Amino acid sequence: MPNPHTAQRAALLAAEPMRPAGPRKGVRGGVVSALRDLAAHRELLGMLVRREIKARYKDSALGMVWSLGRPLAMLGIYYVVLGQFLGAARGIDDFAIFVYTGLTAWGLFSDAVSAGTGSIIANGGLVKKVYVPREMFPLASVGSALFNFGIQMVVLIVATAALGHFPTGARWLYFPLALVVILVYATALALFLSAANVYLRDISYLIEIAIMLFFWVSPIVYHWTFMATNLPAGWSAGMRSAVMDIYLANPITLAILGFQRAFWVAGDTHEQIADLAGRLGIVFAVGVALLWLAQRYFTRKQADFAQEL
Repeated sequence: MPNPHTAQRAALLAAEPMRPAGPRKGVRGGVVSALRDLAAHRELLGMLVRREIKARYKDSALGMVWSLGRPLAMLGIYYVVLGQFLGAARGIDDFAIFVYTGLTAWGLFSDAVSAGTGSIIANGGLVKKVYVPREMFPLASVGSALFNFGIQMVVLIVATAALGHFPTGARWLYFPLALVVILVYATALALFLSAANVYLRDISYLIEIAIMLFFWVSPIVYHWTFMATNLPAGWSAGMRSAVMDIYLANPITLAILGFQRAFWVAGDTHEQIADLAGRLGIVFAVGVALLWLAQRYFTRKQADFAQEL
């Protein structure tokens, strides 16, 4: 005799609406419907974020304390080697706060992009078995990185207060503006790269190298003026200006400068970027457009994820 429970499950499955796996045309049929789908599964997204956090510290005696281990170790290395041995700290006031501020901002971006790139492959079992919005997996990686960022921010704020340079006033406005820039670009890259990595597994290795290179391109362990003062002496003023324009067009560079403007109070005595808030606003608008394109690319590719995995 047929199992009544099996028949009941079959009936429930038959009652479920068909969901198109490919991209939906138009803004309403595409982005808006994807946002609605994510909102309907927001509880599952929260569970995935918590799972990411627990998996990172599974069977660890210190647990989330390790989220501070890497940035503090890097801070110690850069402070001693670059700051003291190579003399970088002599030209930068409160060098420890300066470096840790950059490391905190960069850590959010690099963690979100690195984990997001491999998120679809890491969740291949779920992708092949059940329907959930595939965007949830790279978004969960961004959420996990944001959680670790929050812990590091607490340390940064406590450190500024302990040194007597707690940020006050309008400088706090740079923090949310720089933060949303990082989140927009990290999410866009996580969506795009997670989809591309399903088809070309070399992407994850290339991203590791790219993140290492862009760390040194960003003004984390040196002041941004170091770039201008160390260009070849034979270059014309026009070439110097063009190189600096390209350097400051990097949205993550601007976001790090925004974090420094917010939390590195001693930096007020150093040369500042003109109209930093306006520059951040421009790269944010560009990032929103790139995020839309990344979501469209992700939606177009997700139909074949299960087959490729």
